[in-house]
Amino acid sequence: MDRQYVGIDFHRRRSVIVRLSSAGERLAVHRVDNDPFALSAVMGEAGTAPAVVIEATYGWYWAVDLLQDLGAAVHLASPKSLNWGERRVKNDVADATDFADMLRLGRLPEAWIAPPALRELRELVRYRAKLVQLRSGLKAQVHAVMAKEGVLPKHVDVFCAAGQRQLDGLELGRNYAIRIRSLRDLIDVYDREIKMLERDLHQHLKGHRGYRAVQAIHGVGPTIAAILVGEIGDVTRFPTPAHLCSWAGLTPLHRESDTKTHRGRITKQGSRLLRWALIEGISRYHGGPVLAAKYRTIAKRRGVNKARVAIARQVLTLAYYGLRDGEIRCLASAPAAA
Repeated sequence: MDRQYVGIDFHRRRSVIVRLSSAGERLAVHRVDNDPFALSAVMGEAGTAPAVVIEATYGWYWAVDLLQDLGAAVHLASPKSLNWGERRVKNDVADATDFADMLRLGRLPEAWIAPPALRELRELVRYRAKLVQLRSGLKAQVHAVMAKEGVLPKHVDVFCAAGQRQLDGLELGRNYAIRIRSLRDLIDVYDREIKMLERDLHQHLKGHRGYRAVQAIHGVGPTIAAILVGEIGDVTRFPTPAHLCSWAGLTPLHRESDTKTHRGRITKQGSRLLRWALIEGISRYHGGPVLAAKYRTIAKRRGVNKARVAIARQVLTLAYYGLRDGEIRCLASAPAAA
């Protein structure tokens, strides 16, 4: 029997599954609830080792794991790279059919299927980043309430020890005081949860060679190192550091037609959290002694923002070798040479 190609238009509660023959003939259309038994029953009709494509959309983890356990060759479609064109009709059946056709013809824009262990690590890394984002919003609200009462913070960080003493001594209207007190209590809760996650991540990764190696880069501490490990995953899937930088969205947009070539801003198509971590890591130390001189040269010639992006690419290149080899030899030899 010819190998079947299966396209799954996956939604939160229900999915549409289209099965195609190797010649592109539509064999069947299934509409199923997102239930392991229903999905298994449909895949039982797809023959031996079918090629299955599912979009990297909300809640895809369990479905991909189940399909792999059933013996299917699973491919994950990258949503940002899909181009449905100017179709007159766009519905779930047409989408699932296109998925299977693109896979059959070798035209599917694929995303990497991270292994379960890495997905679990990412859960904590991304959850910590989300908590930090929410905590920042709470802190901004404290500043907003102070501004409403005409109170200026005496310190840049109003949540340092001296800033907390100023908050303790504020004389505000009753409702403003209630809000400030509530916000401070919530910030304390977020601080506790963030510290707990950081301890857990460090405990989990302390034996990881790449995690320890990338911390040799100035500005890369345990938190940013955990983001690098979690977001990049298996670094050997990238042939060179340039491929990693391109995946991370730190390389210029390239458009070429005939004799015309246009290179624009960086694509920003990879992990947003990874790009934030790299920019955050070099903002103060500029990559340390090895890269600081290059940062100053680029900043003087092209501006601070472009310098930060350029040095972020250099830091990611160093991180590539640290994650791959468990050491960054150019940084290890720098003190000896000095």
